[in-house]
Amino acid sequence: MTPEEVENTEQAEERPEVVELEALRAENEELIDTLQRVKADFDNYRKRAARDQESLVARAGERIVKELLPVLDDLERALEAAEQHEEAKLEDGVKLVHRQLEQLLAKEGVAPVETDGMFDPHVHEALLTQPSESEEGSVIEVLQKGYRLGDRVLRPARVVVAGPKQEEPPSGDAA
Repeated sequence: MTPEEVENTEQAEERPEVVELEALRAENEELIDTLQRVKADFDNYRKRAARDQESLVARAGERIVKELLPVLDDLERALEAAEQHEEAKLEDGVKLVHRQLEQLLAKEGVAPVETDGMFDPHVHEALLTQPSESEEGSVIEVLQKGYRLGDRVLRPARVVVAGPKQEEPPSGDAA
């Protein structure tokens, strides 16, 4: 050892705060390095999760479209029957397509909104109120069916709601 190294070693031994400071600096650098690695790992994870989500959405859309293709085929056959003026075949074809589409949507969890009974603003949209013999606030006519997907309303049912019964004018001569 050179005399300078001996002197530095002796000074370091004499000054424990210098040794502690060096240890803290080394620990600080190690923690900063670890933090930067964790940050990079998290950024990579976030990007991968976003790509996976986009892929999942694309595949979900692809699956429903694949299941709709037979319905499209049946609609084309019904249109061909209409060109040949085969009304009975056209009606049967349209009924078949309607049934297929209802089954496909039911399989995906889509169900029509119930319209029997009282008006419910969570699932119905009142377009009109009409005087009626029915109980006030009950649904008397469905103008457009509503649908749910699970417990979420995709489209509310558009309905006519019974209003108060119309008062009949007294039948008497006003003379």
